[in-house]
Amino acid sequence: MSFDALSDREIRVLEAVIQVYIETAEPAGSQTIAQRFPLGVSSATIRNTMGELEEKGFLYHPHTSAGRIPTDRAYRWYVNSLSRLAPPSSEDQRMLSAELAPSRSALEEILRRAAQVLGVLTKELGVAVAPAFDRVVLEKLDLVQVSTERLLLVFHLKSGAVRTIFVQVSGTLPAESVSRVAQLLNERLAGLTLLEIRNTLPERLRDAERAADDRELLNIFIEEGEEIFGLPAGPETVVLGSAQMLAGQPEFASSGAIRDLLDLTERRDLLQQALAARRRSGLTITIGGENADTRLAGFTLVTSSYRSGELTGVIGVIGPTRMPYDKIIGLVDHTSRLVEGLME
Repeated sequence: MSFDALSDREIRVLEAVIQVYIETAEPAGSQTIAQRFPLGVSSATIRNTMGELEEKGFLYHPHTSAGRIPTDRAYRWYVNSLSRLAPPSSEDQRMLSAELAPSRSALEEILRRAAQVLGVLTKELGVAVAPAFDRVVLEKLDLVQVSTERLLLVFHLKSGAVRTIFVQVSGTLPAESVSRVAQLLNERLAGLTLLEIRNTLPERLRDAERAADDRELLNIFIEEGEEIFGLPAGPETVVLGSAQMLAGQPEFASSGAIRDLLDLTERRDLLQQALAARRRSGLTITIGGENADTRLAGFTLVTSSYRSGELTGVIGVIGPTRMPYDKIIGLVDHTSRLVEGLME
């Protein structure tokens, strides 16, 4: 059934029921609607209209309650009907700007703070997905000896991002050897994507004629290149805020619901799969049963992608289907733009 099939009265009653349920988490009855909203009709007429909306799949009865609750279909109609995003309040904008002030923090720390503050402001579970680096071009790399058995490998990526990892070595290497190997790596790998490097690294390095110390270090790159150049793109790139705010919502009052929530926070693979496809999708809202995975059928995901050059990721919130969509959508969109600005 098309949403256009709703009458003006049905639309006004449906809006009222959604607003009451979002605010109170209690089923909305016809008398409550009549008292709170100037609809110009009696509670009996409102009750009949609510019955019609139930037949059309927009409302349902919880158990034997006289009130009604919006369905996923009702929330979808509501989200589609929002004419514009509600901008965050001045106070919320100041809090976001303070938490995400420009700094030299690593991207994961920026995303952690963004997910945390979104959770506080929305009372949902803040979530972020770090960018996948496979398609990003390596501009240059640096090798820095930090101890007798560890080198710091610094990736300078075309997007402007800088990544670092440690490389274990068997013992102290001459500084000249480290410098020569760094030069060779730059000569043969700069300009390639990290995926191309991983797929072709042994072939690109095996013919290098080098001194014994150089060969020892080069062999580490040849043998461990898959790991060294495999910057995270899996479940470990999902960053979560605190679930404490979300756990305080009425939907999670039962022990079973709390277990489901805790299980969700432990399933980084599930969240990675659900969120990774949104990297280039802009603002995205999936409500309850719209989620592809049935384990997310009780949740709404509101996310917005962020981009800097070839790097794309996702920031947003996960919560019950009962949420103040206009406020949350505006907060998520604003936060993604702040994260984008920090990356640039």
